[in-house]
Amino acid sequence: MICPVLHATLKHSLRRFQLIRCCYCTSPKLSEKNGTIELLGKTYKTDHVTNIRSSLIPKIGIGLHNMKHHPLNLLKKQIVDYFYKNFINRQKNPVFSVYDSISPVVTLHQNFDSLLVPVDHVSRKLSESFYLNSEYMLRAHTSAHQSDLIRTGLNAFLVFGDVYRRDTIDSSHYPIFHQAEGVRLYRGQELFSKMNITGDYQIFENGEKNETKQPLHTKEAVMILEHELKSTLENLAFELFGKDVETQWVDAYFPFTHPSWELEIKFQGEWLEVLGCGIMEQELLTAAGAGDQIGWAFGLGLERLAMRLYSIPDIRQFWRYNDSGFMSQFDVKDPSTPIKYKEVSSYPQRIYNMSFWLTDGYNENDFYDLVRNVGGDVVEQVRLTDDFYHPKMKRHSHCYEIVYRDMSKSLSKEEANIIHKQIGEAASKELGVENRWNL
Repeated sequence: MICPVLHATLKHSLRRFQLIRCCYCTSPKLSEKNGTIELLGKTYKTDHVTNIRSSLIPKIGIGLHNMKHHPLNLLKKQIVDYFYKNFINRQKNPVFSVYDSISPVVTLHQNFDSLLVPVDHVSRKLSESFYLNSEYMLRAHTSAHQSDLIRTGLNAFLVFGDVYRRDTIDSSHYPIFHQAEGVRLYRGQELFSKMNITGDYQIFENGEKNETKQPLHTKEAVMILEHELKSTLENLAFELFGKDVETQWVDAYFPFTHPSWELEIKFQGEWLEVLGCGIMEQELLTAAGAGDQIGWAFGLGLERLAMRLYSIPDIRQFWRYNDSGFMSQFDVKDPSTPIKYKEVSSYPQRIYNMSFWLTDGYNENDFYDLVRNVGGDVVEQVRLTDDFYHPKMKRHSHCYEIVYRDMSKSLSKEEANIIHKQIGEAASKELGVENRWNL
């Protein structure tokens, strides 16, 4: 969705970049027989890299961040309001435009190559990301749209969207979560005049790369960008968590920014990483047709912030959008209204263990994905409790603790037994592991 006050200005640019909107009325399907996936109004052929489970497909493109009275929507509105209020042009209009409905289906080029992600980077592995086929995937980050948006001529934008990663199973991880992405670009004189700096200063030079800058960037330009970036994000943290929240910056690495940092806040006595950011790699900007500009970018996870902001204990709670007991707690007119989530109901856990001998090429994320596919949201947590090597048999085994808990009713022992047995059978069949015992 584009800010209305910027519509006329951006109209020409948007003709060159067609936003693919999620088609919520289309029923997604995975047809193993026909070798296709129907997703958001389009059909994709599957191949040897396809690793999307049928249980994931109905949730793709739902867009929790755009649902009225959803906590992620409240958080999105707070972030947008902050940038609208603090970045205004001479005509008193917001500088940043907002995109919150771009399709999560992207090409591998968009998700990796356009962001300079190395070909051997771990995020490209089948065990880490969701692939429709060898050409298309579900975006692993909203950064996948940076280059396309910059190519339209935009120099300040926010992107909100659902992202997908294969990951562990616990109260803070889910295969679908939501991100916010921000980008701000400047030309030379615009950057220095913004800071009321006069003189013959340049943003580019033929220098050398070091810990503080890229080879083409001048130290003066980087200092200004770093100051604006850090102060912008620190003030966003103050806006969300209050003026008294403690913050600190930690050096980081991202393929698409240098230098890079992570912002941490002090939460319940511990430091919590809330976002990553940095000075955009000039190679990325040049490839997107903005080689005469310099800029910064950041990305943050909405669930991670919302869980702390509203005291939501389990990431699965965000998917209770059909539960009035959950949604009614966030029915407020002002998105910045302080809210502390109250547990609607609490049901007992069912805790089981599963142990099996591993096969060559075994990957934990494959097992987590299988467990999620078979058990769905009834699985609350999966934890590796033992990694054993038998010297005589020369074999490895893993033992996992699997916690089951239904969010809507009390899960009986018989129901948990059935699910646990199905997971063991599926692991043996699909992953080739040899079950030792399931208790």
